[in-house]
Amino acid sequence: MAAQKPGLARGTRDFGPVQMSRRNYLFGIIRAVFEKFGFQPLETPAIENLSTLTGKYGDEGDQLLFKILNSGDFFGKQKGIFVSESQSLANAITDVFSKIVTDFAQKFDFEDLRDQNFLNQKIKEKCEVDIFIAPFLSYLDTVDRSKFLAFLLKEDEGIAWYICDFFKETNYRWISENDNLQTINAHVKRFRNTRVKEITLGMLDDFDSKVLVNSISEKGLRYDLTVPFARYVVMNQHLHIFPFKRYQIQPVWRADRPQKGRYREFFQCDADVVGTNSLLCEAEIVLMIKEVFEKLGLADYSIKLNNRKILSGIAELMGAPGKEGPLCVAIDKLDKIGEEKVFEELRERGFGNNAAEKLQPFLQLSGSNATIIAGLEKLLAGSEVGMQGLAELKEVMIMVEGFGIKVDQLAIDPTLARGLSYYTGCIFEVKPTSVQMGSICGGGRYDDLTGMFGLPNVSGVGISFGIDRIYDVLDELNLFPAESLRTSKVLIANFNEASAMKALAVLGKLRERGIAAELYPESAKLKKQFTYAESKGIPYLLMAGESEFASGEFGLKNLQSGEQKTFTIDQIISELR
Repeated sequence: MAAQKPGLARGTRDFGPVQMSRRNYLFGIIRAVFEKFGFQPLETPAIENLSTLTGKYGDEGDQLLFKILNSGDFFGKQKGIFVSESQSLANAITDVFSKIVTDFAQKFDFEDLRDQNFLNQKIKEKCEVDIFIAPFLSYLDTVDRSKFLAFLLKEDEGIAWYICDFFKETNYRWISENDNLQTINAHVKRFRNTRVKEITLGMLDDFDSKVLVNSISEKGLRYDLTVPFARYVVMNQHLHIFPFKRYQIQPVWRADRPQKGRYREFFQCDADVVGTNSLLCEAEIVLMIKEVFEKLGLADYSIKLNNRKILSGIAELMGAPGKEGPLCVAIDKLDKIGEEKVFEELRERGFGNNAAEKLQPFLQLSGSNATIIAGLEKLLAGSEVGMQGLAELKEVMIMVEGFGIKVDQLAIDPTLARGLSYYTGCIFEVKPTSVQMGSICGGGRYDDLTGMFGLPNVSGVGISFGIDRIYDVLDELNLFPAESLRTSKVLIANFNEASAMKALAVLGKLRERGIAAELYPESAKLKKQFTYAESKGIPYLLMAGESEFASGEFGLKNLQSGEQKTFTIDQIISELR
């Protein structure tokens, strides 16, 4: 068997010792801040039921779910089902085609039968009373009837199009039933052989893909940590007293297009509080963000703050109450595609022609937080829900000030949307300002996420740190401290087998006193052992040859300065601790 060239799946990465040391440094700081604010650790499985995940992230999010094939030869079984369904559907299409042609040929003028608009109207009338749609009724269990009818009447390659094409190619007139039935059957057979396969595959592609997916995949990799947490809360509500504060540091997976700062497998560090409506939680999230980035040495970043109720109010004032979901999806792309493209998308999503004009004043708000708040008070005056969201924002700002901690990076941004559909209140997003990178932290309040799993009216709020993007930012700015690299403190040189055996007791004593140490595993030239220690970032080399053991004093060489001193083992322990 030929050797296989190794490779990584797109959007994934290996992490060597240096990267892992730095990542653990990040995890350690974030974990310490979470615990300082009273959060407890939690883990959930990487694999969740698709029913748990789907419908929680909007249509675009659902498309990014990684689905797991069921065990066994499910594809083989589905292939057989697919072939069987294709045959049944082909028979149904042929039956409908034959009936329509036979019936129409007897009733209508030849010129009318070549008019697709005329045929569309007549087919629609028959389908409305289920005369000719009956062979398809089994497919309508999973297909919306109006969508199905639209397929039949498609202007290009729908059944009506083929029937019209049939009459255009056929020059017969209705003479006698037997003669013309024979002619019709001959043409129907030709139609079946040349066209039905195209329609069948088109219908199965258009309407049965979700049915096929559901039958071969029942599980998926988690998309985020919040929805699995909501599922956990519902299943374990009897174990916890609310409010319940948890943190979770685990990987998530998204079938996104890989690019700088965007991966298909990445870690999230989440902290959530459920079971309370208090805006104190939002204020503490702001403080946690500030403390984490202070400890990481990152000063150039912004914390954007908004409220989904403000976006609901904007939608209301745009004449589209209840359409804050599509509005958020469009506005969330503002930085990527610009205002004009956002306005264009809003029109495509059914917003009125004056939507852009009504949205524009909100997009133009700028200045200090006080200035933006004053502007929002005027613009949202006609929306009760919008004013409620603004009141919540103001209360969060007051609470943050009440801690006596200045957060200069905090800025109200009425265009902040956050694409996830479950947010209902305050939302947060953090972006670095000194490097080009997307959000490195985000979150918000969700009032009824647990309601999707049968536990209504449990409000929660949370934040998620994107560890992979934070790593990239710190790496680009050279903010990782040298001590973040965790390695052995000292390497004991191996001169020969006899001295190596004696060095084992020294190695054991160093480790017993809490000093990370190792013995080079084989006798080798000292230069090779130097190179090994330097490659791992080991700062000290301990000379432990026969003469050192004879005298009881050992050379300790600082590999960074090149300085070497002689100590007893006890003195070395004191020096290294």
